[in-house]
Amino acid sequence: MSLAENRLANKVLAVNDDLPIRTDLPVHSGKVRSVYWLTEADSRRLIEEKGYDVAADSPLAIMVISDRISAFECIWKGEGGMNGVPGKGAALNAISNHWFKLFRENGLADSHILDIPHPFVWIVQKARPVMIEAIARQYITGSMWRAYEKGEREFCGIEIAEGLQKDQKLPELLITPSTKGILEGIPGVPAQDDVNITRQNIEDNHEAFKFHSKEDIDLYEKLLKEGFDMISNELAKLDQIFVDTKFEFGYVTDKSGNDKLIYMDEVGTPDSSRIWDGPSQREGKIVEKSKEAFRQLLLNHFPEPDILLNKSRMDERTALAADNELPESVLMEVSKTYTEVAEKITGEKIVLSDNPKAEIIEILKNDYGLID
Repeated sequence: MSLAENRLANKVLAVNDDLPIRTDLPVHSGKVRSVYWLTEADSRRLIEEKGYDVAADSPLAIMVISDRISAFECIWKGEGGMNGVPGKGAALNAISNHWFKLFRENGLADSHILDIPHPFVWIVQKARPVMIEAIARQYITGSMWRAYEKGEREFCGIEIAEGLQKDQKLPELLITPSTKGILEGIPGVPAQDDVNITRQNIEDNHEAFKFHSKEDIDLYEKLLKEGFDMISNELAKLDQIFVDTKFEFGYVTDKSGNDKLIYMDEVGTPDSSRIWDGPSQREGKIVEKSKEAFRQLLLNHFPEPDILLNKSRMDERTALAADNELPESVLMEVSKTYTEVAEKITGEKIVLSDNPKAEIIEILKNDYGLID
């Protein structure tokens, strides 16, 4: 490994579940983020010291993003010890921070984020999630196009017109929700993760989906549409096209004891959305400015793309990801996509930290008292 490669690999935060943050619970590590639930004493102390607008007994967590990249339900790694994409974590957080702030300033809704100590770190309040992944689509592409091409015309209970072309703009924003996790005992909804559902399913079983009331179904749709439109309009100013995205919602309790519906997880990022380059699209060419570009790259990189697309070949797919180091040039191309999108959206440079883990530890120890 060259010195340059080694330096670059050091700038990647691939492992984010081994920080010495004080916690009584196991660290929850997802594909990209790790969550450290703070002790009750630390949660109460921070709420008081920092003046967070949450109930005094709200559980708080430190959420640390990584530079890992997942696609087709696998984590991918690169050569030279570069087990992630330089700048990816900081870019994702910066984009979400930007949109969440815009939503709040324009009176849409708050998010679960209370504080941002470091570009890789959020302090969040525990939210009670609505058990729906809300997908909003402005164009027919991806899995929806593949299903349409096979003759499907009904999506989540909504009838779609005949004669649409691939990558065409839909007549109106389409909301195609699916289940978040495995939900038991809902009539007409299989007990499987990520199953498409209709609005009628949600209305008939709003409590099973963890909505407080039927009225909140209207509120969730309103926040989804307004959030989508706001991001779409802002991206249009940058000559970028917001194609589709995933939203997640949950409930929190504020300092006054009021429950409120908020945005959670991440929003409007290249991981959770498709973004197209506007000038290229007008010339009849789709240039992906999101993780979709990485997915396409993987499909072209390996000689048997069916392994990546066929869920029945998951063992082969897992082995493919584990046994193949991607060229550094591939990961740097992905890095360029993420950092350029983030810098366009936020207007600020994404700076690669020399040692992100050491920086995080120092800040959480000195400024937040969360590390002994």
